[in-house]
Amino acid sequence: MNLSEINWDINTAGSWPAPVKVVVVAIICAFLAAAWVYLDTFGQLEELAAAEKKELDLKTDFEGKQRKSVNLQDYRDQLAQIETSLAIMIKQMPTQEEVASLLVDISQTGLASGLEFRLFQPGVPIAKDFYSELPINIQVIGKYEELSLFVSGLAALPRIVTVHDVKMTPVVKVAAVAGSANNTADDAMVMDAIVKTYNEQQVAEAQSPGNKRRGSK
Repeated sequence: MNLSEINWDINTAGSWPAPVKVVVVAIICAFLAAAWVYLDTFGQLEELAAAEKKELDLKTDFEGKQRKSVNLQDYRDQLAQIETSLAIMIKQMPTQEEVASLLVDISQTGLASGLEFRLFQPGVPIAKDFYSELPINIQVIGKYEELSLFVSGLAALPRIVTVHDVKMTPVVKVAAVAGSANNTADDAMVMDAIVKTYNEQQVAEAQSPGNKRRGSK
């Protein structure tokens, strides 16, 4: 069969030899199949991959929620314990009227421990989320055992008192830096610290309906 003798006009395709017709039909079918795969199947494959990924994410999310639901009662028990602890802590916070007497208690605790106060300076209250924090800068002098007794005494107070930024220096070293004589015992220490207490009054104000209205504006 001589291909050059064939009239390749599409209008005369009916007169083409059978082998040529078969080849042309095969080429057209292959082209249509490729177009079908490109235009339809690829999109479906992408949708299938996205569905499989979503299925995996949902499965992971379900397993996480299932683990949480199994431990739901434990979480409720923990929440109840936290709420109870918070209520106890709030009761240990001094009211605004009790702050003055608490400051006296702190200073009396230091004196009862045998310490000498060089600085006792209450700062400006700092407002927090649902309470206010009152920092007190102190500087006391005493033996290490007396300082430990003082810190333990603060922890034993009926109201919440915490100690922060503690810095302890031997008195001899402090006197040498200052260039002055000091008759304090050789084993005495100077402790600089910030004592903090917390105001319950701020809690009541934060929970009041008036403040909720003001905060929602």
